[in-house]
Amino acid sequence: MYTIRKGEKKDIPAVFELIKELAIYEKAPEQVTNTVAMMEEDGFGKHPVYGFFVAEKADTGQIIGTAIYYYRYSTWKGRRLYLEDYIVTELERGKGAGKLLFEGVMQQCLDDNCTGMMWQVLDWNEPAINFYKKYDSEFDEGWINCHLQAADIKERLGKK
Repeated sequence: MYTIRKGEKKDIPAVFELIKELAIYEKAPEQVTNTVAMMEEDGFGKHPVYGFFVAEKADTGQIIGTAIYYYRYSTWKGRRLYLEDYIVTELERGKGAGKLLFEGVMQQCLDDNCTGMMWQVLDWNEPAINFYKKYDSEFDEGWINCHLQAADIKERLGKK
């Protein structure tokens, strides 16, 4: 029913549409400032910083899901695979594509000799939480996500 494969540059426009769909689902479409051009450069330029898988419908080749990952380094654990986003279009959820994508990323983690993988899930996203529980995932408590936007960094550093 589905084919899972490594993503290619030609897949980015379809993957970007999935990213926008996820942003709508997570009630934050205005937060997407990435572009297809940025994704092409960041994934296939001189210094790629991420990889991805796509899920295609076997009969049509239509991309209906993606899993985007990169590597991070833990001073406690070593090399870790970080699953940045994991998306299956709404019409295809619950039919097995997500399981195949997730397990593809799990295999990538092992193939790359990572010590494990990590990701985030919104606390209100019960379907995702229940899915991850099937894999005996550990859920951290007590950690607060932090971030700075480039514009804020420029402003702060400009005040020195």
